[in-house]
Amino acid sequence: MNGHDWLSELTVGHVNALTPYESARRLFAGSGADSKQVWLNANESPFAGEYEVDSSVFNRYPDCQPDTVIKSYAKYSGLESSQTLVTRGADEGIELIIRAFCEAGRDSILICPPTYGMYAISAQTFNVGVERSLLNDDFTLNVRDIIQYVGKVKAVFICSPNNPTGTSVSKEDIVSVLEAFKDQALVVVDEAYIEFDIEQTRSDLLAQYDNLVILRTLSKAFGLAGLRCGFTLASPDIIQTLLKVIAPYPIPAPVAQIASKALASDGITKMQKDVLILKNELVTLRAELSELGDIQVVGDINANFVLFKTPRKSELMAFLVENKMLIRDQSKQIKLDNCLRISIGSPEQNKQLLALIKAFYALGSK
Repeated sequence: MNGHDWLSELTVGHVNALTPYESARRLFAGSGADSKQVWLNANESPFAGEYEVDSSVFNRYPDCQPDTVIKSYAKYSGLESSQTLVTRGADEGIELIIRAFCEAGRDSILICPPTYGMYAISAQTFNVGVERSLLNDDFTLNVRDIIQYVGKVKAVFICSPNNPTGTSVSKEDIVSVLEAFKDQALVVVDEAYIEFDIEQTRSDLLAQYDNLVILRTLSKAFGLAGLRCGFTLASPDIIQTLLKVIAPYPIPAPVAQIASKALASDGITKMQKDVLILKNELVTLRAELSELGDIQVVGDINANFVLFKTPRKSELMAFLVENKMLIRDQSKQIKLDNCLRISIGSPEQNKQLLALIKAFYALGSK
């Protein structure tokens, strides 16, 4: 075998066919070193906190499930420690569910596009099938269609608030899906953005439905995307099953220390203040965008981003990149033709973005 042929032969067949997830950092690798670059493409918080760590413990392996983190998050979410698992971001929670409950080459999961891309990527990485039930045109769940997959999938992934549409799923629809898949499959509700629509959390349903799993993160509202710290909330039995397949030391000691501080009362207060600022900025940005050029704002306001549509999306995107303003192209997703997504930045960043978009349309009208 010549060149890299031997490597292709050695690589697992389904991995050869994979395309890596195009994260915001992969799409613009290396450009983060440019201090003038404005990153509004990864739904990160523009607000960073300051944390001190105790390095005296770094010569020791950390706990698999650090007690202070588990207890802090259980208290924050109104649940018991036995219902709480801490992971390397919510992404690891997705992986653990697929690894623990889906058999490679045989089982499948169900996703509801347009939605977060990592559900499908994680499944495909483990050679698990991906079924799709498209959202309705108003981005609500098509419950009648979803129910047709009872007995055909091991897990149903529902993002609420949904990325990239900013829409929340009604309690009635979640309950309908939970009832339909009772004793048949897990219903995984991804609440990565729940702090922006906290009244819509479905954590109260955990007491009633033992097939419900909820994913959470510190990446969004808590402004700790660089920490890679997420949580899986579920019945104690599901948590114990996931612990069978988790890495022995998933949470580095510095991560545990910072997460514990972020989940203390003053950390939660800071997060809530940040969320209020971002929600107000989001409403303002949507209103201003809807007045510009041929822009049509779509989706809802329940997360930390704005989704909008323009037939000139490629030209606008290129203009913004040229001017060091990075947003996210979502037009490859089904039902999102010509759609771009803007993460809500600081008030100053949002003004800078609007000024550039206004300049783009002014150029086009000359």
